[in-house]
Amino acid sequence: MIKQIALVALGGSAGSVLRYLVSTGIVKRFPFTFPLGTFIVNITGCLVIGFLLGLLIRHSLQNGELKFLLITGFCGGYTTFSAFSSENLQLFQSGNYWTLAWYIAGSVLLGLIAVWSGTLLSKMAA
Repeated sequence: MIKQIALVALGGSAGSVLRYLVSTGIVKRFPFTFPLGTFIVNITGCLVIGFLLGLLIRHSLQNGELKFLLITGFCGGYTTFSAFSSENLQLFQSGNYWTLAWYIAGSVLLGLIAVWSGTLLSKMAA
């Protein structure tokens, strides 16, 4: 159990740092009302988790240590669903209803497509 926790912590810290760098880098370049940084992190996180899950399944490593490090740790630290929810509440409270609707719909639909695409990409990986 200690080893799994250490793997999750290691992966989670790397994912969290990358999330911060990607999100703040995007927000600095594109300072919109739309929370583009979190949106891009969520979609790319969905793509990465789909790809990694596909590879782990393909190579029969679903129950291995890589799952703790990469899926639970790294992807869990990288994706930002709690930030997504908080930003949706802020958009709602500020009356930005159209931005709110597009943000929710785009995140959910593109997230599902990205996970599916990641699993397809994993099948093509050598």
